[in-house]
Amino acid sequence: MPVVHLLDYVAGNVRSLANAIEKLGYSIEWITKPADIEKAPTLILPGVGHFGHCLTQFTEGGYLEPIRKHIEAGKPFLGICVGLQALFEGSEECPNVAGLSLIPERLIRFDDRNKSVPHIGWNSAKVARTGHTNKRSFYGLQDGSKYYYVHSYAAPYRSGVLEAAGWTVATAKYGDEHFVGAIGRRNVLATQFHPEKSGAAGLRLLKAFLEGHEWGSLLHTMQAEPDQGLTRRVIACLDVRTNDHGDLVVTKGDQYDVREKAGTAATGLVRNLGKPVDMARKYYEQGADEITFLNITSFRNCPLADLPMLEVLRRTAESVFVPLTIGGGIRATTDSDGSEVSALDVATMYFKSGADKVSIGSDAVVAALDFYTNGKRLSGQTAIELISAAYGNQAVVVSVDPKRVYVRSASDTAHTSIQTTNHGPAGERFCWYQCTVRGGRESADMDVQQLVQAVEAMGAGEILLNCIDKDGSNTGFDIELVRE
Repeated sequence: MPVVHLLDYVAGNVRSLANAIEKLGYSIEWITKPADIEKAPTLILPGVGHFGHCLTQFTEGGYLEPIRKHIEAGKPFLGICVGLQALFEGSEECPNVAGLSLIPERLIRFDDRNKSVPHIGWNSAKVARTGHTNKRSFYGLQDGSKYYYVHSYAAPYRSGVLEAAGWTVATAKYGDEHFVGAIGRRNVLATQFHPEKSGAAGLRLLKAFLEGHEWGSLLHTMQAEPDQGLTRRVIACLDVRTNDHGDLVVTKGDQYDVREKAGTAATGLVRNLGKPVDMARKYYEQGADEITFLNITSFRNCPLADLPMLEVLRRTAESVFVPLTIGGGIRATTDSDGSEVSALDVATMYFKSGADKVSIGSDAVVAALDFYTNGKRLSGQTAIELISAAYGNQAVVVSVDPKRVYVRSASDTAHTSIQTTNHGPAGERFCWYQCTVRGGRESADMDVQQLVQAVEAMGAGEILLNCIDKDGSNTGFDIELVRE
């Protein structure tokens, strides 16, 4: 079996990349010291994190020069995310830290005046079609495919500049900014997106790189869309808990009640829709862009290292190559042996098992209440702050469980309210969205806007917006909530 050498220099989910490479028929050898690079025929440099931190680790660990020599020797090299950024001269993210300078350009931060930063989601990687590239695919890239990006800094694209130096460039657009999505020359390929999280399109690129197929045929099965940037995503959100027999199952609630209703053979039992790994694989094969597991069972007496959801993630990551999010129990805790474990340590275990993001629910509401009580001052000690500082904003999702509170007029509440077309039980024409905790069983004196503004300040990168009123109703999304 051919061997690929992988350098894991930052904390994060590199297990998914290893799984993708192994699925393609290759074995992994991990680079553990600079001398290992010299004997590596093929080197892959992944990474999620801060440019300065990563490049400083390269330098202090003695890796920078061996990487440079590997590239200069003409050996195949693939850089992913920060691995791409390392090829450049430097970045605004840390101006005093130099990159490899293989590309004499600098990365800049996306303009956040008219869009969210970081740039998270599925976007294009389109190669300029001129000359010999007109009807050919660069390392399997297809104009109609979408790839998964997570970053705040990017290399701006200026037509013809990099190409004049011999580089082939695939570009993407975010807002009105065009940037480098992938770039290659001779033995070097680098992607700003994550191929291991880009489904079949990402596996196609990895396969082409590992087999040395720089140029191939364009596929004609997909029509290229206008270059409009991020595409909408379909995320399969799976509620997972133990059933009445102690087995982990995917379940579904009716306003968060997951037990079968009266009048059925299974009255009172936890609704069982299937096994988590099987369901995740099913949705992935049907085209889901992301899988989210929300663990609604508390394993209070289970050692953290043996948590059932860790095994669910490990097994899912072996066959599902899109982003995986895990929620439930991401908090500081006491292990079964009495040792104290921080929220960051809990998150780290999930990341190492295959998660790309962690979702925080009730604890985010508690943290937001403290945030306002303390005059909107950050403590630096909340789970959101600790995890986002270590892994980046893109790694933290806040799951919001609101429910409607109806009032006769906006002046009847201090909370942000809306005029609704779905009137209340007594004909009320206004409502506000109250945050809840403990699976919707308890309410907090906080509205949705207050919560999302607080957690954004703490470092959350995404909001998973639920709605108790709509859960299990088969009436679609609460569009008024989304608009608010």
